[in-house]
This record gives sequence, structure tokens and C-alpha cells, in this order.
Amino acid sequence: MSDVLIIGGGIAGLTTAHELLRQGATVTLLERDRCGQESSWAGAGILSPLLPWDYPDPVTLLTRLSNRLFPAFIDALRTETAIDPEYQASGMLVLNGQSGEAEARLEKARLHAAEVWCARFGFSMNRVRSHKIAPALSRDEPALWLPDVCQVRNPRLLQALIRAVELRKGDIVEHTEVARWNIAQGRIQSVGTSQGKEYAATNYLVTAGAWSRRLLREHALNLDIWPVRGQILLFKGQPGLLNAIVLQEPDKFYLIPRRDGFVLAGSTLEDVGFDKCPTAEAHEMLLAKARALVPELSPEMVAAHWAGLRPGSPGNVPVIDRHPVISNLYLNSGHYRYGVTMATGSARLLSNILSSRPQPIDATPYRWPA
Repeated sequence: MSDVLIIGGGIAGLTTAHELLRQGATVTLLERDRCGQESSWAGAGILSPLLPWDYPDPVTLLTRLSNRLFPAFIDALRTETAIDPEYQASGMLVLNGQSGEAEARLEKARLHAAEVWCARFGFSMNRVRSHKIAPALSRDEPALWLPDVCQVRNPRLLQALIRAVELRKGDIVEHTEVARWNIAQGRIQSVGTSQGKEYAATNYLVTAGAWSRRLLREHALNLDIWPVRGQILLFKGQPGLLNAIVLQEPDKFYLIPRRDGFVLAGSTLEDVGFDKCPTAEAHEMLLAKARALVPELSPEMVAAHWAGLRPGSPGNVPVIDRHPVISNLYLNSGHYRYGVTMATGSARLLSNILSSRPQPIDATPYRWPA
């Protein structure tokens, strides 16, 4: 019997498994399909909220904790697995994308708010001309430059995590869906699965992303997590076409360059339930936006188009907490757009809850909703 049974093999489940194994716990991880193939894989890998000053403090505190933990976390994964997740500080260039007197007044107010936020949190920001950072852009215009924003290549990060969990003797069981909670005296005794096998552990952790509420069923109580579809277009360009993340205001459209010349263009926010099929409309919209920013990104360069389901949550604030009624059930879910961004900090908070260790930040905002 494991110390912890984790249900959900995305970034939250794998990172928490790695953290718990590092601390000496025994871990079994159940995944209904294959590990790392849902929104964790489909995301963009930006390790910062888009326009971080637009988010409430709980998002800021958790993402900044994760940012502090990421370098050592990546170093450990590289050492353990010899897989390079391509963690790098590529910076983010923020374009205004608006014109007119009213828009100029709005932009001035937003710029002031951004400068106040950056000063408060010691976050580097400079005013630049866009071509100084990204000559391939169609226009040279005033922009904001956030040089410390990092990115990671999330599919490779997931590969490294799966391998690291296996090397640390974590038990990963794929194609196994939890079908039944066996509860007695306010504690889970075991879970029944789609394969007919039961699994028992001392503690149980749900990290099922957009599927968390559906998985918990009547035990979800007031949990507010829902699926939000996001679509991304992938271009194959020449290395060096872009060397920085580019974010276009006001719709938060972004281009993310990888080292080998691939460029991600995204993304959509669609309330369509559990439908994760890419659409032709999104393909055309993302292509048009990408070409408007970088004309060299031609239709012939489109290499792939995919969709994933984010775990939506109020204010983008996840739940990282013990269940209010079931004493050995925990949740680490609801990270919305920032599952990869918040992964290391969330794993640290959850592992500290399990081991009754002090928290590095105030964990109150991530409690189960009453």
C-alpha cells in the first residue's frame, strides 16, 4: 500500500509525485489514458501569467514561488533523466495593439498599474521599441519588455518528469480510470477502477485537471472547476526568426519561439464543455493573427494544430487543500491557464500539507471553497 495514491498524470500529478518521492514517500499514480497527454502537453509553457499585474495576489504569490523553485527543479530533472526540458529566460515583449485617443488614455493607466506592480514585486520591466527585441515584427512600435520571463518546452518537461518518477520507484499505472470511491468513517479505504482492480493508500490526491469535479462526483461539494478549450497553431520556421515571447494586447495573443525554429501561436478561450476538437475557424483566426505580427509565418509553415482542455477556476486561483469532509482526500487542481507555471509551487504546498510542514507562502487562498 502506497503512502499516496495520485489520480491524474498531468503536470500537477507528476510534479507532486516527484516532490513526494523526493521527500521519501511511496507513490502510486493512476492515469485514465496516458500520462502528460492532456492540457499539460497542449499548453504553451510560459512560466509567467500573461500580464501578471492583471491577476490577484494569490496567483502572483504562487507563480513567484514556482519561479524560485524551477531552476533547481529543472537541474534535478536533467541530472536524473538526461532529458533537457529547454528551460530558458527568453523574455516577453508586450505590444499594445491599440490606437486612438481613448485607447491611449487607457494604455497610460494600464502602464502605470504595471509599473506599480513591477516595483512592488521587484519585477524587471523596460519600455522599448519592438524592433529592438523582435526585428521580424511587422511594425516597430513602443512596447514593454519583461526580460526575466522564462519558458519551458512542456512536452519535454513531461517526458523528463515521467522518467524521473519511474527512476525514483514511483508506480505509474496508465489506462486506468477511477470508477468508485470506497469510503467508510470519513476516510477513503480504496478506489475501484475501470480495470476491475482496487487500489488502497494512506492518502489520496486528485490532480485530474478539468476532469477533477467530474471525477469527485458528489464529493466535489462546492468545487468550481470546469473545462475551457484552448487551441494552438504550430509553425516550423528558421531558428532565430523570433528570440523572445511576443504578447499582443488586448486579446493576449502570443507567439512563443522554441530553440529549433518552431513557433507556437495561441490561444483561444472557449467554453464548449469537454469537446477538445480543433476547429477550422480557430485555425484561420490564429493564422491571421500570427501573420499580422510576423508576416514571414506563412500558411505553408503550419506544422500542427491542436486543442486542450484547461481546468478553469474563479480568478485563476487553484485549490490545493485537504477535502473538507473526507480526511485523507486532497486536491491539487484548477490552475486554469497556468498549470505548468504553478506546478512546482503547487507541489510544494501540497506536500507540506501532507507532512504538516510550514508553508513558504500563505496557503489560505488555495483552500477548498466553503
